[in-house]
Amino acid sequence: MSSCAGFCPQRGACTGSGRSVRHRPSGRYRRSGGRCVIEGTHMKRILLLGGITEALAIARRLGPEHIYSLAGVGRVPADLACQLKVGGYGGAEGMAQYIRDQGVDLLLDATHPYAAQISRNAACAARLTGIPCWALRRTAWQAGAGDDWGEVADWSELVTALAPFKRPLFTLGREPLQHLHEIPEHQFWTLRALDSYPGNDHCEVIGARGPFALEDERQLFEQRDIDVLISKNSGSSSTEPKLEVARERGLPVLILKRPELPEVDRILWSVDEVLEALGLE
Repeated sequence: MSSCAGFCPQRGACTGSGRSVRHRPSGRYRRSGGRCVIEGTHMKRILLLGGITEALAIARRLGPEHIYSLAGVGRVPADLACQLKVGGYGGAEGMAQYIRDQGVDLLLDATHPYAAQISRNAACAARLTGIPCWALRRTAWQAGAGDDWGEVADWSELVTALAPFKRPLFTLGREPLQHLHEIPEHQFWTLRALDSYPGNDHCEVIGARGPFALEDERQLFEQRDIDVLISKNSGSSSTEPKLEVARERGLPVLILKRPELPEVDRILWSVDEVLEALGLE
């Protein structure tokens, strides 16, 4: 078993809330010829772990010495100046070896809030190699006036909470696909995922990528007669319209609880904060 499985031998367990963006590590930031420089740390190469829209905005500002890493091929522009790596690492130790081989000086985690395993691997890999790990984190959505939200910890709790409903809309990605054989007789599921997938007599799978327009979301809820929305708390503005429609229609929303993310050297909350920290604002 990997020595990084839930524990980093050099600095202890990889769990916690991390440090705020306001707690900057030592070293002064400056810009030099379009490159990122942290004085006193001799940073030469960033490994940017992508997975959210904001990561691409950062990648567009990186020079050819830096690396933009994606788990799979998506809609990636061909005109990025930075290097592109597609595929996994084989766990934290595999990522650590890649960091050593490539001479990476800073690991920047801009993966999805629910990609907890990747984030844990990143934090452990940084500790194993002695480089800083920063994370771009999205602020979670908060329920407002007129919202009827309930939080569920896992799939088991979700199934129990769904029992009274007939026409749920799932926006959890691919996870529900493995449960299509479990759909109760009184329910018809509508699933939205990045890619299309065969449904069955009790399920329709819609392959679609955001952002989603408010009017399109209204039509989806109306045409499928949705009576409950299931969502992750991704914090992305591109998917907020579905929450607005649920509010308009007085529908409950079941939110899958965010996983605990590892402690890192620095947490940033926006693309602008990342670019400022890197001297690329």
